[in-house]
Amino acid sequence: MPFIISKVSQKISKDEERALKERLGKAIELVPGKSEEYLLLGFEDGCRLYLGGDDSAPLAYIQANIFGNEGHFGYDAFSREVAKIFHEVLKIPEERVYISYTDIPDWSVDGMNIDRNRYR
Repeated sequence: MPFIISKVSQKISKDEERALKERLGKAIELVPGKSEEYLLLGFEDGCRLYLGGDDSAPLAYIQANIFGNEGHFGYDAFSREVAKIFHEVLKIPEERVYISYTDIPDWSVDGMNIDRNRYR
């Protein structure tokens, strides 16, 4: 299960949020074995983000938490697509879209633990 949380410096309209949701749902397919079906998304807008002490230009920080992909397969293509999405939808320059990745070794849902060893 991937979880992508986006923090952006500007406000996001409902239409922009919908576009981000739809496009991120397709982009996650660039990571082998991942799909929108299990994608969890979160959006935080109006964040006070500074780069080099400066907050005068739009900025995005995206954290992509990915389960069971220790080899980081598909991350390059996914990163390029995410930067493009945030540029096209929110007009944030691609060089101001920062993405971090976290490998998730296990999840728990509905009281059941799901670890990566079960899904190799």
